[in-house]
This record gives sequence, structure tokens and C-alpha cells, in this order.
Amino acid sequence: MKTNKKIERIIDFLKRRYPSSKTALVSNNPFQLLIATILSAQCTDERVNKVTPALFKRFKTPKDFAEADIREIEDYIKSTGFYHNKAKNIKECCKILVEKYNGELPGDIDELVKLPGIGRKTANVVLGNGFGIASGIVVDTHVLRVAQRLGLSRSSDPLKVEEDLIKIVPKDYWIEFSNSMILFGREICSARSPACERCELYDVCEYPDKKVRKA
Repeated sequence: MKTNKKIERIIDFLKRRYPSSKTALVSNNPFQLLIATILSAQCTDERVNKVTPALFKRFKTPKDFAEADIREIEDYIKSTGFYHNKAKNIKECCKILVEKYNGELPGDIDELVKLPGIGRKTANVVLGNGFGIASGIVVDTHVLRVAQRLGLSRSSDPLKVEEDLIKIVPKDYWIEFSNSMILFGREICSARSPACERCELYDVCEYPDKKVRKA
């Protein structure tokens, strides 16, 4: 199946299965989403969502985080893992937001990726789900895995995978595409045991180890 027909088929399926897809990270504003996304590195969204209610009750603004004792921040986020580095990045990031942006989160990817602890993936999550800005396609482990298995990209580099996807996915669907691919990766196309027997994209999947369907 040619790439343009394949991506049309995949998008049609994703729209039907996940008609209102959004990030699993719970937040009330773009700033909270930024913090939650930083915490989600090497951690499940479920765990982050258990940590953030108390964290955001204690620290409500960038100024609160910037002026906080870093050890207190660490205590709140310890269960998310790598908490020393995450706390350092959060505090430094918030200092810059206060000093350079008057406590406001910039809605521009070039500015966001300059902040400590903010890579392109995090920036895309925040801009897409927080601001509704399609700055790119979020490529986490789920999106990377599914894109490879479906033959949408041959690369294992998230940046290259994003470049490949941007070329074939319509821009007005970038945000929903990311969220839907993540949901699909969790629900059906998991890393260790993909549910090939009930996958509606079985016939367009190029994964060499996909389970053979019984007649």
C-alpha cells in the first residue's frame, strides 16, 4: 500500500477509535502541563497524575517554584524518579520564566526549547495540548514504536521520526494524531505483547514479528 493511502487509512481508523483524544496528563493550564510533562520523563502518566495535585496546591505559579527550597520540590516529586534532576530543571526553568517572561509561558517552540529540561517533545506536548498550537508531532516511545511497526518511519531517532510523520500527516491533525497514536500504542500495539489478533491495522502493519492471525 502506498504511503499516502496508508496514512489515510491509519488516520481514518484513529479518528474513529479515538474521536476526542487528548493527553493523559491532568492539568488546569499550560504551565501545569509543562511541569507535568517534565515529571513524565521515565515515569508513567498515572504516577505523575497522583503527584501533581499536591504539588500544584503547594506551588501555584512559576514564582512559587522559583523561590522554593529545591529539597521541598524534591520531596513532592520523589516518586516520579530522577527527582534531583527534575527538581533542578523545574526550579531553573521557573526562574527564567519569572525573570525573562514575567511569569508567563511562551507559546513559541523556539523559546520553549531554550528552557532547562524542555526538549522538542515536551514543547510539542505543551503547545499542542496547552495552547492548541500544532508546532510538531509528539514522538514518545509509543509513537516511535507504532510508527516503525506501521512502516511510517524507518528511523529510531525521535527527531527523524517526527520529520517523517510531518511530511505525511496533515498539519490540522498533528495534535490529535500524537495523542491517538499514544493511546493506540498503550491499548493495542504495546511493546511486549501487541494485540495483533484484534488490531484493525493488521493488514497495513509491517512489523516482522507481528502475531499471525488464525483463520
